[in-house]
Order: sequence, then structure tokens, then C-alpha cells
Amino acid sequence: MISEKAKERMRELAKRYPAARSAVMPSLYIAQEEEGYITRAGLEAVAEAVGMTIDDVESVATFYTMYHKQAPGKKIVKVCTSISCYLRNCDSVMEHLEQRLGIKRGETTPDGNFTLQGVECLATCGYAPVLQVNGQFVENVTLEKADALIDDLERELKQGKQVNESKSGISR
Repeated sequence: MISEKAKERMRELAKRYPAARSAVMPSLYIAQEEEGYITRAGLEAVAEAVGMTIDDVESVATFYTMYHKQAPGKKIVKVCTSISCYLRNCDSVMEHLEQRLGIKRGETTPDGNFTLQGVECLATCGYAPVLQVNGQFVENVTLEKADALIDDLERELKQGKQVNESKSGISR
């Protein structure tokens, strides 16, 4: 459910633009920030705030890869698939990550730790192939570098879980 505070932020944002509908993308970010991904309630709140139909808001949300249509994993791995990265073997990086994580692009691991996405352009063509993890760039990716990255992320997630378990009194 979208809070009244988030809805008000969307309305205030829409007032800043000559055409309120121009605030659709930042309003979608507010909705996603509120619920973790774009829900029906989020679409409705954005539509109301910017004066668009729910279908029009949904068409924007489904076009762009930065809006999540379902709950994403804790680590969102985006592999650039545009021409510069393609020429530097992004397909092999994607296939390797699919095998390593046991999922296909667009999916989330059953434990909710990783979401793997192919994205059209991450705008760092000179360092191809490139991927992003929760907004942080990883450049000149090799299969070995991808494995090391996943190892580091798994370690980080495990340590975070252990910290949370120790705070809650749960032990293993």
C-alpha cells in the first residue's frame, strides 16, 4: 500500500513540471521505493498524481528495466547486452551467470538473493563487457571476474544474514 506521504511527494513533484505527466518516471521511483517494486497500488497512485491512466503508467513501468515488476532479489545483477558489450562477449557472461546462479535472465533465485537481468545499455561502452550490481558498475567483466563477484556477494549476504540472526537471537 502506498502511504499518503508518498502520494503527496508524487503530487508535489508533478506540480514542478509544465505537464504533470512528465513526473511519471520519478513518481514510479517513489512507488517502487515505498513497496520494493511496482505494484497495482503503486500504478494507481502514480496515475492519480500525474493525471494519466493506469494503463499509460504501466506502459512506462514495463518499458524501463529500472522498475521492478515483481519483488527483486537482494542483489540485482544487470548485464549490459548492447553492441559494445555484445562484441566483447556479454552473451558468454550472461550464460555463465545463469549457470552459476541456476536461473535465467529475468528470474530471481529461489532464496531471493539474486535477480539476473539483461539490459540494453549501461553507458560504459569503453569498458565492455559491463554489469551492474545494485547500481554499482563492474567493468571489463571476464568469467573469472564474474565468479569472484558472485563469491563476494554470496559472502556478503551470508555475513548479513548471520548478523541479523545474532541480533534476533536465532542461532544455527
